Amino acid sequence: MQRVVGIGSSGSGKSTVARAIAEKTGLPVVHLDQHYWQPGWVEPASEAWAAQVDQLVSAEAWVMDGTYSGTLPRRIALADTVVFLDRSRWLCLRRVVQRRIQYAGQTRPDMTEGCPERVTLQFVHYVLSYPEARRPGVLAQLATAEARGDSVHRQRSDQEVDAFLSAIEPRRTRASPSPESA
Repeated sequence: MQRVVGIGSSGSGKSTVARAIAEKTGLPVVHLDQHYWQPGWVEPASEAWAAQVDQLVSAEAWVMDGTYSGTLPRRIALADTVVFLDRSRWLCLRRVVQRRIQYAGQTRPDMTEGCPERVTLQFVHYVLSYPEARRPGVLAQLATAEARGDSVHRQRSDQEVDAFLSAIEPRRTRASPSPESA
């Protein structure tokens, strides 16, 4: 496990799972929201975003959370592990609202500074329509990754997420040579 992509609807738990994987493995976390959004919720030009993603995925190891469907094929192609949090729209919406309350007037830790937490009607529509609008495309890309032999994990419940995280082997660091072998 060197390059991990975490995907799913907003509120599915991508950032939380990415942090948990990073904690166990020592891999660096890349929260795509921090790279995509500019202060004041300004979106980058699509060419600039694609170039930034290319730079981010060129690193040797990472845990990258965020769906961003326009760049998802590139990230999945370079990942060795894909985690799809396939959670209910209602759970995701509830978590989005809870996050809004928790971070009212603040920027959450996995977001660009200057983007205080908010919930707009457009965002609510995105979360509620995710299963029909985006999920089928994600599933098609996961089938391609599985056919290629990548490790694909689809979690639909907290229990499945917990079991997946429990099964991750902590990354071992290379032991220093003993004085006798030096």
